[in-house]
Amino acid sequence: MSGYCKVAIDHPWHEPYHNEHYGHPIDDDNQLFERLILEINQAGLSWLTILKRQESFRKAYSGFVIAKVAKYGEKDRARLLADEGIIRNRLKVDAAIENARRIQALQKSHGSFGGWIATHHPMVKADWVKLFKKTFVFTGGEIVGEFLMSIGYLPGAHADDCPVFKKIKRLNPPWMQAVRKGMAYRL
Repeated sequence: MSGYCKVAIDHPWHEPYHNEHYGHPIDDDNQLFERLILEINQAGLSWLTILKRQESFRKAYSGFVIAKVAKYGEKDRARLLADEGIIRNRLKVDAAIENARRIQALQKSHGSFGGWIATHHPMVKADWVKLFKKTFVFTGGEIVGEFLMSIGYLPGAHADDCPVFKKIKRLNPPWMQAVRKGMAYRL
């Protein structure tokens, strides 16, 4: 075992995330939005910081309900920037609100955020990064890569010898489907 799989063993915060969420396919738009916003907020910080604040993020961002966050105005922005339970970074707060609005547009054009992602699959990481940078704000290479790996669209969340890898295999995430069809990933 290597990387995150090894770090997560017996860790009170990392192990539950690693075992139950990381690399698992998600099709619910609000959950996809949550994962994207958490990845954006992790930029420059440790993932542990984000995991410890995840419940505070959920409360602060109305349970990550896209329709609610998309309606946020200046009063909400000020509330978020004053909330000590989350990351109080104006660029990250603004990105959450703007990306909720952009996801609403994708829901109209593609039926769902998940549908939009599925429409573009499979792609290599570099192409995903270009697409996300064109579509969203505050989405660099690491954010996009971790987001897509965490929801099963890019490989690498778990080492082959990680016990959770077997569970992931049964869930048949999109990246595994692509590999079975002959897609070779260049990360």
